Amino acid sequence: MRDDYSAALDQLAEHFSLENLTPGLSLKGRNVVTEEINRAALQLTGYYEYFDPKRVQLIGMVEHSYLASLDVEERRTIFERLFSTHIVCLIVCRGLGLFKEDGIPELAEQYDVPLFSTDETTSVFTVKLIEYLREELAPRVMLHGVMVDCYGEGVLIMGDSGVGKSETALELVQRGHRLIADDVVEIRKTSETELMARSVDVIRNLIELRGIGVINVKELYGVQSIRLSKTIDMVIKLEPWSPEKQYDRMGLEKETTDILGTSLVLYSIPIMVGRNLAMIIETAALNHRQKKMGYNAAEELRDRVNENIARRRSEREKALEEAKASKNEA
Repeated sequence: MRDDYSAALDQLAEHFSLENLTPGLSLKGRNVVTEEINRAALQLTGYYEYFDPKRVQLIGMVEHSYLASLDVEERRTIFERLFSTHIVCLIVCRGLGLFKEDGIPELAEQYDVPLFSTDETTSVFTVKLIEYLREELAPRVMLHGVMVDCYGEGVLIMGDSGVGKSETALELVQRGHRLIADDVVEIRKTSETELMARSVDVIRNLIELRGIGVINVKELYGVQSIRLSKTIDMVIKLEPWSPEKQYDRMGLEKETTDILGTSLVLYSIPIMVGRNLAMIIETAALNHRQKKMGYNAAEELRDRVNENIARRRSEREKALEEAKASKNEA
């Protein structure tokens, strides 16, 4: 796992359909290395303490209004100082002009600073940009497994090679669920509690079936059968059944696994001849969703058993008391 991922500036501009105000500058080889962004408000007034030029800089309505209240020379002086810090780029929101009549775009090219414009409002664009950078810069790891979207639950299926992961995923697709990745799953930690899974580009939408070969799920079953990414809600571990191993039959024991420092619920499912793994995974996904909503069938059964034991104990004690009372009366 690396911690030095970056987001290519040219891909960022393409993703958000940004207008390039400095077409004379090449965007190739330029990268954003932090998900933090900055509204260049205080910097326009000359305050540069704790300023990080590696952040994407934004200008919104407030900053633009302030700049519009100044004369041309003051604006050029402000931008010259900002550009001299070698910021990664500057984006103007709301489709506001960046004082082209003052030669600001040419000044930016002189200092080798890309300028962009977007019609999005500042607040909306900020949220979208943070989400984009958070995913692009997230720590990540590649795991051998299969990822599916089953009833809205992100299920990561793991197990030894040849255990039947791909075949199970294909049956789930045939039952109306969606494939995210087969064989190699790229997992990104997009927040402290969230892991996002996706396929690597070269094998996206493909499943390898021993004896048949590689199939394209999207082409065979339609666009509704695939999904580009999904958060991981639970992990299913397929393993050959062993008579020596004790398996949880009640569901009261909570097993977890750790991926990128995030704890995930783990269900170990033994493989036996005749078991319908797709149906079992569907049931596990629905049961997991119920647990998240506050209902646990295993706990209900435990409570019923405890209530039954308590009731029988009470009835037995009552019978003993009645028998003792009858004996005393006699």
